Amino acid sequence: MPDELRLEVLDRDGAIRDALEEASGSSRATFLKTAVVAGGTFVAGGVLVGGLPKLSVGAPSAAQDAKILNFALTLEYLEAEFYTQAEANGRLRGETAQFASVVGAHERAHVEFLQGALGSKAVKKPRFNFGDTVRNPQMFQKTALTLEDTGVAAYNGQAGNLTKETLAAAAMIVSVEARHAAWIRDILKTNPAPAAVDEGQSRQQILSAVNDTGFIQA
Repeated sequence: MPDELRLEVLDRDGAIRDALEEASGSSRATFLKTAVVAGGTFVAGGVLVGGLPKLSVGAPSAAQDAKILNFALTLEYLEAEFYTQAEANGRLRGETAQFASVVGAHERAHVEFLQGALGSKAVKKPRFNFGDTVRNPQMFQKTALTLEDTGVAAYNGQAGNLTKETLAAAAMIVSVEARHAAWIRDILKTNPAPAAVDEGQSRQQILSAVNDTGFIQA
């Protein structure tokens, strides 16, 4: 996978951008209202906040691709900001610091790719509060594993709901997320590949996992 993830790298023939643009013209206002503005809500850190975009799962379509990509973008915002703040605090050392630097760059590239694919339909970045998880190396390691496992499960859970073109791009991201998960498991000295298959999780399961972290503030 190239160090710099660009939309044109994963969407050489423009199919993803063309598909997302199908939600245009007279349907755009309705699409934006249902796919972007109408987010789910959940309790994070004791505060009721706007959460991951609602998914109305049906047959794969351009509109559904955009909803799912916004779902993925919110998770990528979370991961990217987690690593960015951990690096900025300067408390990590050795391989853990290297992990945060490399993976942080990947997650920020994922954010840029998804924003580029979604264009004006991209959801805004939430506010985050990671507490001591970005300052304490042991807490950072355990949290990184949770986030990477959650990211893989989220992508796998939505794979069957994407159009062919968008699925191809998502597959190139989820394979890297899986490598992140294996790397942090190795740092934690646990089995980097504990199962023969990785099962996907539903939106509700992912929402519950993110909710449990209490990281998203608004």
